[in-house]
Amino acid sequence: MAVDLVLTRQPASVHTVAVLAFDGMAPFELGVVVEVFGLARPELGDLPWYELKVCAEEPGRDLRAVGGFSLKAEHGLDALAAADTVIVPGVARAGGEVSPALVAALRQAHARGARLVSICSGAFALAAAGVLTGRRATTHWRYADLLAAQYPDVEVDSDVLYVDNGDVLSSAGSAAGIDLCLYLVRADHGAQVANTVARRFVVPPHREGGQAQFIEAAVGPLRPEEDGVARSMAWAMERLAAPLTVSRLAQVAGMSERSYLRHFAGRNGTSPMRWVIAQRVAASLPLLESGSAPIEEVATAVGFDSAATFRHHFTRTMRTTPTAYRRAFGRVAS
Repeated sequence: MAVDLVLTRQPASVHTVAVLAFDGMAPFELGVVVEVFGLARPELGDLPWYELKVCAEEPGRDLRAVGGFSLKAEHGLDALAAADTVIVPGVARAGGEVSPALVAALRQAHARGARLVSICSGAFALAAAGVLTGRRATTHWRYADLLAAQYPDVEVDSDVLYVDNGDVLSSAGSAAGIDLCLYLVRADHGAQVANTVARRFVVPPHREGGQAQFIEAAVGPLRPEEDGVARSMAWAMERLAAPLTVSRLAQVAGMSERSYLRHFAGRNGTSPMRWVIAQRVAASLPLLESGSAPIEEVATAVGFDSAATFRHHFTRTMRTTPTAYRRAFGRVAS
């Protein structure tokens, strides 16, 4: 399942990101936003980074966080309404009333052309503001039925990690917020910058938005000698340019094809070949950014059998062409 990658490389001016803090919030999602957008990035050299503003309805007031501590937000909803990107990392109670002041600020930001983003239960705030009406959105799987019942005009998809509608984006719970924040960085600055941020975060640089939220079994140790599926994935990552089939991957995993397909989907929430295609597309991004090799050579380097096949899968995944991506993020074009 593809998501739209909006090619919006940042201008020289600083892009302002506002994140909402509220009384009773869980701190993880807020921390993710702060880590991605608020941390200094000397490793990126002179690249203009984001300006992060933590906002609340009552700036300066002690806000209780889950875990027994409190924090204060320096900025109010006026700063949130004026930001370039607005992130709502949750609401105090899923399905509860959303503050009219927050609804007004979100609508004001949206009318100005800001990018609105929700993590987990934050989708309820975006829905209350009316910006999800008639659109596809996601939230934590535990809240999906409630969101759909409360806002029947929203197309709720509980089977994905995040959804991009261009100006409005939503993600599932907790860790999916990391995926969406890195996705935003990639949309703004390209894959190499997003990979650098992910490396410092010590997380994978990209998980496809259409990947399932909930998989059958918890992720165990990814030591190849202990896990046949993980062993096959590690083997494939070292051979993306070579022909890869389910039969060969199953053989490396030491399983029958039928068993391999079942266990792969249970661990990863997607099929083996869909995963391979996503890895090949991801591997093509730094090649498109850093060089001027013909599209045919890039396609071959990451394992596609033709430029036409590469363009097809790249466009389905990224919602833009390889040429347009290179034009937006390639060093030769910057």
